[in-house]
Amino acid sequence: MTIDLEALYIDLHRHPELSFQETRTAGIAAAHLRDLGLEVQEGVGVTGVVAVLRNGDGPVVWLRADMDALPVKEESGLAYASTATGIDPEGKTVHVMHACGHDMHVTAMIGAVERLVTDREEWSGTAVVLIQPAEEFGAGARAMLDDGLLERVPRPDVVLGQHLTPLPAGTIGVRPGPQMSASDGIQVVLYGRGGHGSRPHSTIDPIVMGAATVMRLQTVVSREVDPHDLAVVTVGSFHAGTKNNIIPAEATLQLSLRYPDEKLREKVLERVERVIRAESMASGAEREPEISTLHRLPATINDVDATARMITAMKAEFGDHAVVDPGLYAGSEDVSWFARDAGAPLVFWFWGGIDPAAYAEAVAGDTVDRDVPTNHSPFFAPVLHPTIEVGVTAMATAAREFLG
Repeated sequence: MTIDLEALYIDLHRHPELSFQETRTAGIAAAHLRDLGLEVQEGVGVTGVVAVLRNGDGPVVWLRADMDALPVKEESGLAYASTATGIDPEGKTVHVMHACGHDMHVTAMIGAVERLVTDREEWSGTAVVLIQPAEEFGAGARAMLDDGLLERVPRPDVVLGQHLTPLPAGTIGVRPGPQMSASDGIQVVLYGRGGHGSRPHSTIDPIVMGAATVMRLQTVVSREVDPHDLAVVTVGSFHAGTKNNIIPAEATLQLSLRYPDEKLREKVLERVERVIRAESMASGAEREPEISTLHRLPATINDVDATARMITAMKAEFGDHAVVDPGLYAGSEDVSWFARDAGAPLVFWFWGGIDPAAYAEAVAGDTVDRDVPTNHSPFFAPVLHPTIEVGVTAMATAAREFLG
């Protein structure tokens, strides 16, 4: 019986779950994998699912898909748009949406496994399927590995993964070497001295301190990083105060930093910390700011030889015109931990989900940035077809390339 992948995708899209809370999604994925005859383990790395398809002697290939959603209110207008809510790590109720395509990742993976099962007389080896939680936290891959993943399943000869992106549907984007940036999530607590809003002279205002810090941080990339290098410093969260006439005692900032290699990482981190401490001192703070790491992700680096094999296979399947070099993405991923810990090559690629005609119109009008919603946008909504079919075929094709 063929799995209705469109119905599966719509169901997952309607029922998104936050990082490390993906119990329903994990259960659905596990059930399909069991029905396809795989050996399934659940609860790996909190909510992760691992499934093994053994098919005689041959290479071991790990196939990875992530499944968590984001605290975003969907505004796509789709008939199957999410209206779900969840509880975030701070205990707040938030809207939840699959704004990064992880619902499509799981759907494509189930379809690809179904194809491998159907065609198992044409290949040999072992496919290990990883349905990973908490990619958006940058913590799910590490959680699965720390939960003994390498001892639970055969070690891989190669690790494969794919990600939906705002390219035209039918397009595969992949390049050897650096594919996505390294990333650090940083939390900063700035300490002032609180008091009455009418007596600012008796306080040390952490909001002003924080505002000055945010503005000064913008010069790290614009004035201290070579324009030929890719680096990003983003302040994505700024929280302080509870009432208009109270100057609070502290302010909390959360930063996202991105860079292509370790050398630039060290440079940017040093300069970011210098700015934070200098602005605190300039404000007369009586206590040093507290700087902590929320997460650290390595650069996603594709193995050159394995990627060349995969590109050849993709061009044979989809045509030369459909396989493009998307350039280095400033976004970051935790898929690399699987390959790094296992000592295996990694191949990670993108596939498009935007209506080709709409994309071409945006390109012609020079409005891609405005009219093509990107990952994490409340309007991000891939077209169902041929996005599902291309995702299934791409993962199955890549798996078959490395299986015996």
